[in-house]
Amino acid sequence: MNGISKGALAAVMIVGLGGAVLWLDRRVEPEGAGTVAPQRVDAGSLRQRASQNAAPETSDPGPDQILFGDLHVHTTYSMDAFAWAMPLMHGPGARPPADACDFARFCSSLDFYAHTDHAESLTPRHWSMIKDTVNACNAAAGPADNPDIVAFLGWEWTQMGNTPATHYGHKNVILRETADERVPRRPIVAGGTAFKAMRNDPLPPIERVIGPYLADFTHRDYQFLQQAKRRELIDTPVCATDVNTRELPADCIEVADTPRELFRKLDEWGGEALVIPHGTTWGYYTPPGSDWTKQLTREQHDPKRQTLIEVYSGHGNSEPYRDWKAVAYGADGEMVCPEATDDYLPCCQRAGQIIRSRCDDPDSAECAARVAQVERNYLAAGRAGHLTVADVKPEDWLNCGQCTDCFQPPFNHRPGSSVQAIMALSNPAERDDDGGPLRFHFGFIGSSDNHAAEPGTGFKPVNRHSSTEARGAVNALVQRRFVDAAKPKGDPQRPREYTLGSGPFNFLQVNETERQASFFYTGGLVAVHAPTRDRDAIWNALQRKEVYGTSGPRMLLWFDLIDAQGVRHPMGSELQGKDVPRFRVRAQGAFVQKPGCPAWTEAALGADRVERLCGGECYNPGDTRTPIERFEIVRIRRQADRDEPLGALIEDPWKVLRCADEGQGCSAEFEDPEYPALGREVLYYARAIQRAEPAINGAQLRCEYDDAGRCIAVRPCFGDARTPLDDRCLADVENRAWSSPIFIRP
Repeated sequence: MNGISKGALAAVMIVGLGGAVLWLDRRVEPEGAGTVAPQRVDAGSLRQRASQNAAPETSDPGPDQILFGDLHVHTTYSMDAFAWAMPLMHGPGARPPADACDFARFCSSLDFYAHTDHAESLTPRHWSMIKDTVNACNAAAGPADNPDIVAFLGWEWTQMGNTPATHYGHKNVILRETADERVPRRPIVAGGTAFKAMRNDPLPPIERVIGPYLADFTHRDYQFLQQAKRRELIDTPVCATDVNTRELPADCIEVADTPRELFRKLDEWGGEALVIPHGTTWGYYTPPGSDWTKQLTREQHDPKRQTLIEVYSGHGNSEPYRDWKAVAYGADGEMVCPEATDDYLPCCQRAGQIIRSRCDDPDSAECAARVAQVERNYLAAGRAGHLTVADVKPEDWLNCGQCTDCFQPPFNHRPGSSVQAIMALSNPAERDDDGGPLRFHFGFIGSSDNHAAEPGTGFKPVNRHSSTEARGAVNALVQRRFVDAAKPKGDPQRPREYTLGSGPFNFLQVNETERQASFFYTGGLVAVHAPTRDRDAIWNALQRKEVYGTSGPRMLLWFDLIDAQGVRHPMGSELQGKDVPRFRVRAQGAFVQKPGCPAWTEAALGADRVERLCGGECYNPGDTRTPIERFEIVRIRRQADRDEPLGALIEDPWKVLRCADEGQGCSAEFEDPEYPALGREVLYYARAIQRAEPAINGAQLRCEYDDAGRCIAVRPCFGDARTPLDDRCLADVENRAWSSPIFIRP
């Protein structure tokens, strides 16, 4: 038995069982909330940052600096982050809330960040510790009128429905205030799959608890703490639903099943809050066929709070719309497997191809019936369609389900819920406050969605297992016991049936964790145009939507409409007029990074802390900027009615403006002479695109193509031991920044 006797193994198992009894009742985290570093960020670094991110001298009067932040950050207080942090999953170990503060200040040198752990993973006790840590972070950052970091308090409302009719998606709630008497007593939890998985699914049987314990005995205490956290969530009662949120007791978990309920509860509490949707096209949790039409109502949308949308994160780019679909519908509403196109292979089609390849007679009627059955089974299983075929490897699915011409696409891209599709929608049956058809008027941001307490990871393509969510089994034993064991079994020649939600939620089964590891990236950023460096200035910029997102690098971007009087109207503006609009776009590329960390970071934290927290790499700008290659201008005409097809309304790109930039930046002006004749509301936004440079998972599944351009083999970048630790899976990509739109209506 590989050098261990049966008696010794029995002794280890007894110790493991005893550990389970001991730890399952513990109510502590490995390091609590952690302790924020008391040192201030180097003053010279702050001055350098301010000068590097200032507007060029030729700019018009207006906000004269750009601040960078991350409004989507998880720590190991989030249950999924807790699991991914386990060393047996290539994780970095416990990353408590204080680590997020220190990483933002000393590793990524951000100007602001928000703490957004999954509400479904938090009890009131956890929420109290998070509040304390955020306040400690702000206190350590120095005077309120010029702190080295601004920390915002928030949470993620993590709603997951198994069908398009029940799915609303994930939204981050960001609070302006942090004082205890001015913020909710608890985060507001979403109903749905995530809530069920955290509270209602039974704790795993003892053999599943002991398995990881034996596979990674060194870190056994940490693993049992995860089960203790589950027990605490299960033991905390759910609040009454018919009581005003201010009158609820402090020691219960508050649930809002829909956005309508979430907005109502925020209204009852009062105070300023932003609600920011994200990951709208991420097939990890978005059912095939989903769109946002049911959310474009006065009940399910709050235009006061829901003013921004996350275009890009470490989970991919939610921007682009495509006309292809993962599922089609027949005349009677039945689901139909769409045909493959030159740029998209539906996974239901690939399931049929796999079954056909296994038939003894691929041309027989029996084989055809099996192919038709597996296509139906795949669609009926929703997000878990891959479980309808037995005995498959990740490579067998090729690149099915993926957007093959998208920049840094999410896994299993859902174009019906893309930002472009959302921005094209109209609901003439309901009116906005100005009397026009109800529409979304989102500003665009990026953020990381990092789950290792690392805000702003996009500064360098380093540390793949912490700066991205590419995690997996650390060795073959763990792979066989906990990943391969969850794969579907059965006759490989015959389709299987699977119903999502029919039993306990199995993360490894449902979420295609092996293929998905090729679609995790370093995170994006949100940039704000602000006159001063403080909480109010940042919040006001977010409110007026003078913000933009980047895919990680700190690109500088301005996008303005210049009216007939020469007045500048910046990105995010909502205007009314009939004249030909004239626009100006300007950008500078991000600074090329130097290796390692600045000397002041090590002086503040010490070499050991820099290595453990930052992985030895920090935001460390040199003196030259990456050139801007081009601007791409997108024009979206809003629907005239709800049945108008979206494809023709989304013009991407509408214009391409080339740059001759060698690092000094680029600017361009253009007009839209067609606007007066369009007779409808139109929005415009700019993408500034840098010269290509290496990025983690830049080639996703790393397809091998035949002469016709079809993907015939893939080489996934696994999160487990099959991909070596020193392989960062680098490929060149054109990083970019997305301006918030400028909206014009006649």
